[in-house]
Amino acid sequence: MELILQGIIKAFHLLISFDPEVMSITWLSLKISGTATFISLFIGVSIGVAVALNDFFGKRLVISIINTGMGLPPVVVGLFVTIMIWRSGPFGFLEILYTPHAMIIAQAIIATPIVMGISLAAIQNLPPNLRLQILSLGASRLQMVWVLVKESRLPLLAAVMAGFGGVISEIGASIMVGGNIKGYSRVLTTATVMETGKGNFDLAIALGIILLLLAFTINFMLTQIQQRQ
Repeated sequence: MELILQGIIKAFHLLISFDPEVMSITWLSLKISGTATFISLFIGVSIGVAVALNDFFGKRLVISIINTGMGLPPVVVGLFVTIMIWRSGPFGFLEILYTPHAMIIAQAIIATPIVMGISLAAIQNLPPNLRLQILSLGASRLQMVWVLVKESRLPLLAAVMAGFGGVISEIGASIMVGGNIKGYSRVLTTATVMETGKGNFDLAIALGIILLLLAFTINFMLTQIQQRQ
């Protein structure tokens, strides 16, 4: 209990003193996970809505794959991204291994199926005749899709929160493709693991508390938007 208390005090001190290293790590965590979430939002919602609104052969198989992807292990994602961007890999010429760019790619791959699955379920949960009613009022197909997305805004915002929560707290893929390089690719999760391994439990607890506060702040803001009348 004393160790946890020391961690809380240290976290408070790091925050009010605007410790440069902690602020840098926190900002990088937000930038990487935020960018990955935006990418997953664009891809996930687009594909989720397209799958939900179209009937085609093998649709149930595609939905099963999407639902399976929602539980994609981060270490598996990290492994395959590492192989793809390794020096001798297909995209090795990009030279982005152990960079924040590689971390964004890995986190976007993790978050996209989550956003996709929730978006798909949100559109499918709408009344079946709603799209026909919208089209009968003279709306184009694009306008119809936009109205359906607006009608599903509550679960879609939940998809954003789930995607962001999944990547801001992720450790396996980030440390595999980012390398946990001080001042360059070290984020809150990887820094917490490193400090724990060094036995600096008070600092590790402080970083963990800052991570929780960051996740809570972002989700609180999104919840305010979601629950607004």
